[in-house]
Amino acid sequence: MESRDPKQGSQESLNDQDNLGKKANRKLTLKLVAATIAMFGFGFALVPIYDIMCDALGINGKTSSVAVEQPIALEPDTSRSIRVEFIAHPNPHMSWDFSPKVASMDVHPGEVIQTAYWAFNRAERTIIGQAVPSVSPGLGASYFNKVECFCFNKQPLEGQSHAEMPLIFYIERDIPESIHTLTLSYTLYDITDTVAKPDATAQVQMVTQSNQLQGATP
Repeated sequence: MESRDPKQGSQESLNDQDNLGKKANRKLTLKLVAATIAMFGFGFALVPIYDIMCDALGINGKTSSVAVEQPIALEPDTSRSIRVEFIAHPNPHMSWDFSPKVASMDVHPGEVIQTAYWAFNRAERTIIGQAVPSVSPGLGASYFNKVECFCFNKQPLEGQSHAEMPLIFYIERDIPESIHTLTLSYTLYDITDTVAKPDATAQVQMVTQSNQLQGATP
């Protein structure tokens, strides 16, 4: 009978273990890649799910992008007032100065208020801006109604010129008594290069600018 070389058997055993190890590593790598792709997709899915839930609960701070009719017979509730704060978020990638006409005011629920934001284009060319509003706390957003707002439309502004952009709003009388302050903020986006492109392209640019703004926030 032919004797088996112990060294050869040991080497084959090592090779088998090595092959098994490589197969296990490949399986683990594939599982990790699949898990990464799944988590990436789940992260994207969370965004619309989050928006739907927030819309249903009224906690996302988004206000309507459509004007409401000015109430005719709405009587202000003079027994209480709500402090409304106005904030502007200038875009560092956009050569506009952007600020509210007043920093804050006390408003009675049901009272129709007119104010404005101010913008100045420091560039030598026309720039088209789009303002996106939000209200905090988010619970109060559904009670904040805009009759007229510069955020409803694109705002072209010639180089080295300024504009006063009107805002007319009222707060519904049935706003919860636990809310004493509302903060209305506008973030400004440069959509000059996207006005002639499809809406999807414009949305992508606005999201990109939004990410850049968040990244620049300390």
